[in-house]
Amino acid sequence: MIAVEIIGGLFAGPGASDYLGEPVAIGVHMLQAGALAEAADAEDPLVAAALLHDIGHLTWERDDEPRAGLGGSSSRAGSAGDRHGEAGARWLSQWFGGAVTEPVRLHVAAKRYLCATEPGYLGLLSAESVRTLVWQGGPMKPDERAAFEALPHARDAVAVRRWDDAAKDPAVAPPGFAHFAPLLAALVRA
Repeated sequence: MIAVEIIGGLFAGPGASDYLGEPVAIGVHMLQAGALAEAADAEDPLVAAALLHDIGHLTWERDDEPRAGLGGSSSRAGSAGDRHGEAGARWLSQWFGGAVTEPVRLHVAAKRYLCATEPGYLGLLSAESVRTLVWQGGPMKPDERAAFEALPHARDAVAVRRWDDAAKDPAVAPPGFAHFAPLLAALVRA
């Protein structure tokens, strides 16, 4: 399936690059997140969302039109870092429905939400996640929290966010992309 091949190429190519100062490459980070979702017995679309949550970092272009293979790098954290969820969801929507794309789109908002609603959450974030929080708008204000909570995929986005936060361990060797390829192929829209 061409969609899975294109996505796999991103993991093998730009996904092997450094991840915004984190201790693992971005592709490894996303594979760890997918494996954590799988270990939590999440439904397949949510496993896919966890696996693909940062794909916008790999498809980013300056004009904000994501294109496969033209990838973003960690050097663009200030521009892509705050919009990569939106860009990734938009790019993925050519193949996947909202159960996959919406948690991807909302995972940055979920970080802002958790910072505003969960005491101690901010202290759990990596130094890089704290730094990017500023670009992303900081903790949500009360009206933003209410709007976020009302979204159909908010709960899934929070789950993806938690796996995102936990998926930065250099001691963990996740399964390779091929492990997830059949799951993605089954979710691609006809």
